[in-house]
Amino acid sequence: MTTNDQDRILIVDDNVPNVQLLEAYLAGAGYKVISAYGGTEALEILDSKDSGAGLPDLVILDVMMPGVNGYQACRKIKAGDETRRIPVMLLTALQEIDDKVKGFEAGADEFLSKPIDKMELLIRVKSLLRTKHLNEDLESARDVIYSLALAIEASDPYTRGHSERVSEYGVRLAKRLNLSPEQQDVIRNAGILHDIGKIGISESILQKPGPLSTKELVVVQDHPAIGEKIVRPLRSANLLLTVIRHHQERFDGKGYPDHLVGSEIPVEARVISVVDAYDAMTSPRPYRPPMSRSQALGTLEHEAGRQWDPAIVSEFAAMMQDGKP
Repeated sequence: MTTNDQDRILIVDDNVPNVQLLEAYLAGAGYKVISAYGGTEALEILDSKDSGAGLPDLVILDVMMPGVNGYQACRKIKAGDETRRIPVMLLTALQEIDDKVKGFEAGADEFLSKPIDKMELLIRVKSLLRTKHLNEDLESARDVIYSLALAIEASDPYTRGHSERVSEYGVRLAKRLNLSPEQQDVIRNAGILHDIGKIGISESILQKPGPLSTKELVVVQDHPAIGEKIVRPLRSANLLLTVIRHHQERFDGKGYPDHLVGSEIPVEARVISVVDAYDAMTSPRPYRPPMSRSQALGTLEHEAGRQWDPAIVSEFAAMMQDGKP
């Protein structure tokens, strides 16, 4: 059973014979192996990257170790910005379901019971690494899509910086609304990507100096659905897709593309809708000069309950009064 010789595995166990056994199994299968004899040493290796060519592709942690045990080490790995995407397999002789629950709560991706069966170990290692590399490929797709979104925007002097501002406003507003970190992350990403569907719309329409015709307006209204299709390859993008699709819905149901009403519109999309409109109003456009902050907030408040969620508008207005523009 051979594998990519670039895959690097960090083995962590205070028992030397156990480490030697795992080294033999994994090196024999073609993996590069790094060893640590305790949780503290493993975390130091991950922190310093002194293990060679950078971070490992997989960490195999024994649970029962003195000092920093496997649960604690796993929790620290999954809390680190640079290490949280590294899959972690916990090794344990414990058989109680509570022990596994504790491991999964710490962020473990897989469990393997002692004594170690060689074939089971190699199958599970291969599965974890395959999943990791697939996620990396999808993350690369995300980077391409992000770059595309920002490049499209940068080509238009009237929209340059718009998505980044929408993203920043959105996250600040989400925090004030006490939305979860996961929801804040969706809003951050949606702020960047909400208008990516405009890649499918002619510049002559997007930069038209006068009012759009009915036919042109229909074309523009396709951009949320186009954006949803473009972003679909992203990992864990289900809610992000929904926000991109529905950021042009109206609170009264007269928006597009699905004419959702009130709370039928995801709260993340309602947040993006408000901050997107504010930034658009306070930015120059081919057909009008920018509004002042007070004029834009006045428009939001006047249309609250019709175009926008009144509670979100109220919180946004308070945020803009309390904080820096």
